Amino acid sequence: MKSLKKKRQPNPSAPVRLSKVLARAGLASRRACEQLIFDGKVTVNGELILLPQHLVSLKTDRIVVDGVAVKKEQDKVYFILNKPNGYICSNVRMGTKKLVIDIFKDLPYRLFTVGRLDRDTTGLLIVTNDGYFSQNVIHPSRNITKEYLIKTTQEISPEHLKDISEGALVEGSWITPIGVTKVRRGTLKIVVREGKKREVRVLVQKAGLDIVSLHRIRIGSLTLGTLPLGEFRELSEKEKELLLNPK
Repeated sequence: MKSLKKKRQPNPSAPVRLSKVLARAGLASRRACEQLIFDGKVTVNGELILLPQHLVSLKTDRIVVDGVAVKKEQDKVYFILNKPNGYICSNVRMGTKKLVIDIFKDLPYRLFTVGRLDRDTTGLLIVTNDGYFSQNVIHPSRNITKEYLIKTTQEISPEHLKDISEGALVEGSWITPIGVTKVRRGTLKIVVREGKKREVRVLVQKAGLDIVSLHRIRIGSLTLGTLPLGEFRELSEKEKELLLNPK
C-alpha cells in the first residue's frame, strides 16, 4: 500500500509577487494590476515600486494603491451582468461617464469586469474580484467563444453573410468569425473567439450594414437567459466550472 503524504500548506507569510497580491485583494485582473504598477500608482512601505515581480507580504508590508492601503484578500465573488447601454468597462473614472462597477456600488467589494464590452454594446458581462479566474476566462488558450445578437437597419442578404464570414482586419490581424447566422429580416448572430476590440462591429460594418444594436448573449457555456437589462446575479459553482472546463 502506498503511503499518503500530507499535503504541505502554503505559508501565508511567504513573499508573493506584488501583482498577484493586488489581484488577490480584488483591485483588478493580474494584467491590470501590472499596469497599475507600471503607471507608478503603487508603493510598498513608502517606496514607489515599478516591478510587478517585486516580492511582498500583506502581513508585513504596507501596500498602497492610489493613496488607498491594501489591507487583505477579499472573499471571491462572481457575477453575471446584463450590461446596459452607456456604461464603460473600466475602473478609472473619466469625467462624468458611467462605469459598470457603479452598478455594484452598494457591495463591499473592489470589482472589475472580465474582458470588455464597448460603451454602446449591451449584454452578458462577467464581473468579479478574482484575478486568477478572470485571466483564465480571457486567455486565448481556453478557446472560449462569444455570441452576439446584432440588429441592423437593412435586410440581411446572403451576400452580407458571405462578406462577414470571410472576415476583416482587426487590430492588425485578420479575424474570421466561427459562425454567422441570419435570425430574421434585419437581425443576425455572430460567434467569435479572438476577443479583439470592436471586432464584431468591424465585421458587420465591413459588409455594409448599419448597426442599430449589438448585444452579447453568450460567453462559452454561460448564457444571459432572461436576466433583465441592468440587473446582475451570482454565478453558480456549476456555471463557473463549465465555463472553464466545458464537457
